[in-house]
Amino acid sequence: MLIRKLFKFENAHIVRNCSSERCRSSIHGHSYRVEVLLEANALDHGQMVYDFGLMKGTIRDVVDAFDHAVCFWDKDDAEYIRLCKQFSTRWIAMPVSPSAEQFARMFFVIIDALLQQTVMANGEADVTLHSVIAHETDTGYAQAFRADAINERMGIIRLEDVVFSEQCQAEWKDPEMYKKLLDGQRFINPAVPRQVEI
Repeated sequence: MLIRKLFKFENAHIVRNCSSERCRSSIHGHSYRVEVLLEANALDHGQMVYDFGLMKGTIRDVVDAFDHAVCFWDKDDAEYIRLCKQFSTRWIAMPVSPSAEQFARMFFVIIDALLQQTVMANGEADVTLHSVIAHETDTGYAQAFRADAINERMGIIRLEDVVFSEQCQAEWKDPEMYKKLLDGQRFINPAVPRQVEI
């Protein structure tokens, strides 16, 4: 069974080397919608694949870091990167270009790692990340699956190569969350008292 959680954020970028003159030459923004699709072959004690409320924790914090932020490819012009950092407290350096395709892949890599390091506490069985869809506009989106996320021909995305500004991190419920992710620490879901025995 699949479930889907939708997140929204506003973000600015330049997509270097693309066909559109405006997109590759000017900072511009989009109202992004990111869909996170989880799958499982069993349901938890609440008869859910994964409680939507749990997705309002670390997963939402990661996606929300992109809201009102500027994203740039860490290979871009050094002066452009310096100015992005100087004039925006909210910025994210990416090891790939900030296209819809790469947003979908990058979110997959990060969210998949978060899920793998999360200790489930309500009978969740084989919950896995199915795919991530990044809507850049009302008419265009990219969908990344596991094979895409690890496809080196599309560019390597390592967790340690995605850098969040201090302000982005400070606004997380746990400002140390990404460091904990990089260190391989576990995230513990809350224990749920059972009201009905199955």
